[in-house]
Amino acid sequence: MADSTYGVGLYAPAGFVIEPAAITRAVARIEALGHRVVVDPTVTTRWQRFSAPDHERLAAILRMADDPRVDLAIAVRGGYGWSRLLECVDFKRIAASGKRWMGHSDFTAFQMAALAQTAMVSFAGPMVAYDFGAESPSAFTLQHCWGLLGADRYSVECALDGPRHVATQGTLWGGNLAMIAHLAGTSFLPRIDGGILFVEDVGEHPYRVERMFYQLHFAGILQRQRAILIGDLSGFELGANDNGYDAEAMVSHLRQAFGAPIFTGLPFGHCRDKLTLPVGGQCALEAGGGAARLTFSGYANR
Repeated sequence: MADSTYGVGLYAPAGFVIEPAAITRAVARIEALGHRVVVDPTVTTRWQRFSAPDHERLAAILRMADDPRVDLAIAVRGGYGWSRLLECVDFKRIAASGKRWMGHSDFTAFQMAALAQTAMVSFAGPMVAYDFGAESPSAFTLQHCWGLLGADRYSVECALDGPRHVATQGTLWGGNLAMIAHLAGTSFLPRIDGGILFVEDVGEHPYRVERMFYQLHFAGILQRQRAILIGDLSGFELGANDNGYDAEAMVSHLRQAFGAPIFTGLPFGHCRDKLTLPVGGQCALEAGGGAARLTFSGYANR
């Protein structure tokens, strides 16, 4: 039984559910913790590569916002779809609903836009199908998810590789690197000065990751950050043309090219063990010698 219980809404704002059995497992697992579950119709439908046509996925978002039974809305999966909806989303209505919103991957587009438009805090964390609905879910992921959501202030220690010693704090923001780069130069990407930026990605070769970092650099975004935390980068294959250029070489170049301290190893992204991170909340970072302590605050009532 969880210390705090919620009305949990499951909805599909982007891709369709690939494995229906995962939803059944997720519902049972969440209910077993004492939470109440509301399943939106988009969780069981499919249209092209999406869960439903754009107007119906937009309606699902508003159903989550307006349903008095829902305290926490969790996306079932990512994929692609949020970019089609951003211009139509009523972010003020969503922020005023007081709901908590959680997900990652394509969900980053919603998180960035909500933060830019209304300063609304959301949560980068586990999703329904892959995480809550896994045949053998990660105890690490579930522990940190419910732990952070149930506290006003939350600290975690983890291994981070980077500069010898850094002690800083700022607004925590970020998510999927491709989605952040995709929104650069638009009104849907927040301007964060003195922030702590975290990123992850999947299926992107290191040179593409490097190129997206350069896009953020050219846009003046990296220069305004106090630290950059790189999470899971996976799902790519190196080739003969790389000739020794890999993720490690890419990160080494980033550290030489950009001024902000860069750390790797953040447990977040398209991986089994992931933290839940308050996007738009505050983060105090103390790191050095391969270890780090992150303390999150300023997210409980926003």
